[in-house]
Amino acid sequence: MAVFTEVSEGEAGELLGRLQLGQLRELRGIQGGIENTNYFATTETGQYVLTLFERLGFEQLPFYLHLMKHLAQRGIPVPDPQSDRDGDILHKLCGKPAAVVNRLRGKSELAPTAAHCAAVGDMLARMHLAGRDYPRSQPNLRGLAWWNETVPVVLPFLDAAQAALIRAELALQNHIAAGSAYAALPRGPIHADLFRDNVMFEGSELTGFFDFYFAGVDSWLFDIAVCLNDWCVDLPSGAHDPERALAFLDAYGARRPLAAAERQLLPAMARAGALRFWISRLWDFHLPREAAMLQPHDPGHFERVLRQRVAHPVTA
Repeated sequence: MAVFTEVSEGEAGELLGRLQLGQLRELRGIQGGIENTNYFATTETGQYVLTLFERLGFEQLPFYLHLMKHLAQRGIPVPDPQSDRDGDILHKLCGKPAAVVNRLRGKSELAPTAAHCAAVGDMLARMHLAGRDYPRSQPNLRGLAWWNETVPVVLPFLDAAQAALIRAELALQNHIAAGSAYAALPRGPIHADLFRDNVMFEGSELTGFFDFYFAGVDSWLFDIAVCLNDWCVDLPSGAHDPERALAFLDAYGARRPLAAAERQLLPAMARAGALRFWISRLWDFHLPREAAMLQPHDPGHFERVLRQRVAHPVTA
């Protein structure tokens, strides 16, 4: 989340009025993240998040927005896109695609315990099961094809040891993706970016998942790996935290037991999750876009996570 496009109170108020959400009382830019322009909007009827999409186009966005609507209708606590009188949930503001969703209550838990990790594991399994009958399909746009395209772009910014690691890991992931075990992985819509700052808690209660704009149809195991690499690591070192990981995996498995192929490929998929975010953070850090309040993340963190995953494989 950041502010790439400045939105006036008048422009925001006009859109909120069309959505019958009441008169705008406050509009405040949201700091953090790197993809879209986001504002908190408070009206007479409640609190909302206004998003202008800076990279995603009108042809891609229905997948994300209707997925959120689908999950919300099935009891998964996610932001619910607000519709206009015609029932449309994708809007246009300042010449860009836009959406307005309800603001989730609570706050992010940035120092999670095993209990927090268990709650995330349980809800992630519920989300995967709830998405099985979602009719739309779109690939994970930050998946293997994007890694293959982007690694050559970021290689000039790496030293020899880093370049050797990223090339070797990319080759391994291409090999894994061509195998029969990978083809057997259960699939469906995934969040693909479920970090600590994309989940809300109120006390011990998990109150929501948000920021679905990296979602796509991919292996559920990749979603699990992304979570393990953020919720269940020591942030300074990237080292695996067995207690938190066990809590997460046990809670997930109680809702949806892992298939044999998932257990087999968890070590490789944990490496894949680390590689994906190392690549994207290198790209954002070395090739940034201008934005008010933009703060690129440190790419070194996921390099450390990847090295930990190579040295100490994660198992279920």
